[in-house]
Amino acid sequence: MNQADIGVTGLSTMGRNLARNLARHGYSVAVHNRTERRTTELVTGFASEGTFLPSVGLTEFVGSLRPPRTVLVMVKAGSPTDSVIGDVAKLMEPGDIIVDGGNAHFMDTRRREAALREQGLHFVGAGVSGGEVGALEGPSIMVGGSAESYTTLGPMFRAIAAQVDGEPCCAHLGTDGAGHFVKMVHNGIEYSDMQLIAEAYDLMRQGLGATPAELAAVFRDWNQGELQSYLIEITANVLGHVDAATGAPFVDMVADRAEQKGTGRWTVQNALELGVPITGIAEAVFARSLSALSDQRAAARALPGPRPHMRPTQPEHDLVADVRRALYASKIVAYAQGFEQIAAASPEYGWDIDRSVVAGIWRGGCIIRARFLTDLRAAYATAPVPPTLLADAAFADALTGAQEPWRRVVATAASIGVPMPGFSSALAYYDGLRRDRLPAALIQGLRDYFGAHTYARTDRGGTFHVDWSGDQKERPAEAAG
Repeated sequence: MNQADIGVTGLSTMGRNLARNLARHGYSVAVHNRTERRTTELVTGFASEGTFLPSVGLTEFVGSLRPPRTVLVMVKAGSPTDSVIGDVAKLMEPGDIIVDGGNAHFMDTRRREAALREQGLHFVGAGVSGGEVGALEGPSIMVGGSAESYTTLGPMFRAIAAQVDGEPCCAHLGTDGAGHFVKMVHNGIEYSDMQLIAEAYDLMRQGLGATPAELAAVFRDWNQGELQSYLIEITANVLGHVDAATGAPFVDMVADRAEQKGTGRWTVQNALELGVPITGIAEAVFARSLSALSDQRAAARALPGPRPHMRPTQPEHDLVADVRRALYASKIVAYAQGFEQIAAASPEYGWDIDRSVVAGIWRGGCIIRARFLTDLRAAYATAPVPPTLLADAAFADALTGAQEPWRRVVATAASIGVPMPGFSSALAYYDGLRRDRLPAALIQGLRDYFGAHTYARTDRGGTFHVDWSGDQKERPAEAAG
């Protein structure tokens, strides 16, 4: 007898917590895991939270679902996901729904959706952000797939999502891979945001000789203002934590090699294909890669640099204030770049993603939730949408106020040998956008010289080429060819 509203297969931390979240909100949940022990532990450990229907095999699992059968797959991305989807699809009927809630590449989601659509099944790629706590208490959910499937899924997902000002942090963003694409960009921005925070910490520690505990207090203070966000909040917690084994600051006992699971790299690769300059995200990905170059870093330690005793010339309170304003300006650039990537991808892949909706569902539940997303949401809700977020009045004012502090911070870091690729690239992007003319004119001249790639002129239309190896006269490109 069909009983469950939804099924969850894959009961590691995220899958288990999403199943519990659904049960807590009154949905009956069929649960299945390849290792039966995890199914038993969930049902026996959390039976008081709601209705769980355990299954040993997939046939029993799918058979316990009420039509249209809805299965949420929470397994490792890649071939394991393909394997489980294939096994589940064989047991389903036209109109049923399979949801991948993992960190899948959006192109894999597009491929899977097309294949299952041929079988009459709905395939949904749902980006779920918030980590294990968010999965249980309310994540941000980015849904891609058919509008018909969202009619069934929407009420359940909106119920379990984080709520901000009475609004669920969940939305249907477009067809096939739209949800997983937006989640990918979310993770890319997350890379950039964390890199900027780490650079701010590093400059203040190296430049002022501040202790982690002192800097924890700084970040705690910053979290009361325009920088208020989940990442700033937990930065204060991490910096204030003391290692139990040594009594030393926890951060000093952690190896300085930042790992990555691939979503940041995917974001940069896609941006290159779309021609979108997400420089901050790229620098964050490369900074993690550099941190892992143990042999090269060891060999380079003897290279010359600024004398160790060099310190910024401004008073301590001025440097902290400068870093605060520069950090906020750099964050604005990071988020603007991510949203530009979403804007470029939307028509490329046949979506119609509303950036104000994305900003709205990122206000709660997700890792990059932050106070200023409310202003960002408002900016993208205006008509017409500003060509760049940096031109929106609210953010332009913040960037104007950050000019001198931003430049002082980057200059100070360079003068004392503290690498700040995130801050530097954000400032360079800002300066690149605002310039009346860029040196790209010279690049075009060079390209025309060695490769006859032609160029456009500022005073009239058309494309042109100079006969550099001949009479050096300019001719219209058609004539030159």
